[in-house]
Amino acid sequence: MSHTIDSLEQLAELYPEPHPLAVQKAIDHIDPHTKTFIEHSPLCIIASRDSGGFLDTSPRGGVPGFVKVLDEHTIAFPDSAGNNRIDTLKNLVNDPHIGLIFLIPGIKEVVRVKGTATLTTDEELKNTCLDGNKPGKLVVKIHVHKTYFHCPKALLLAKIWEADAQIERDFLPNMLQIIKDQLHLNDE
Repeated sequence: MSHTIDSLEQLAELYPEPHPLAVQKAIDHIDPHTKTFIEHSPLCIIASRDSGGFLDTSPRGGVPGFVKVLDEHTIAFPDSAGNNRIDTLKNLVNDPHIGLIFLIPGIKEVVRVKGTATLTTDEELKNTCLDGNKPGKLVVKIHVHKTYFHCPKALLLAKIWEADAQIERDFLPNMLQIIKDQLHLNDE
């Protein structure tokens, strides 16, 4: 007997139907509460799909409001300078579907957004979506298809915002050392 779940019917045997509010809470636009949340968020996690079909996630951060709500169906943010791997940007060129989770330190709920992205170098939009105090090389503009508030259970369990749950880094070397170890650059 296989223990692998490979059908929706098998999942339905394990999980009861969700409460109707849990299903209905997904809306097709940015309402005032979602707008307020996004405008106060300094961090979002982006999900995109690479050319091999694998999902990829990447954090984006900035001062609260770095993601601009342009209207009830559109958000945008600048591409901030990084390591120039531009994995997310390459992914979005190949497949524009995008998912985002917005977080606010101290707030345990999160906002989820699903949509399709366009990369643009439009000067007006670049000047609206600044990277700090200067325009970025491009702006990621997202047409929102679904958005909803997600329950706080994961962040409550993780105690992510609680000071007594913060972990000292002494068990882990800095990132440069990790990369050197992974690439065996210390062996030379």
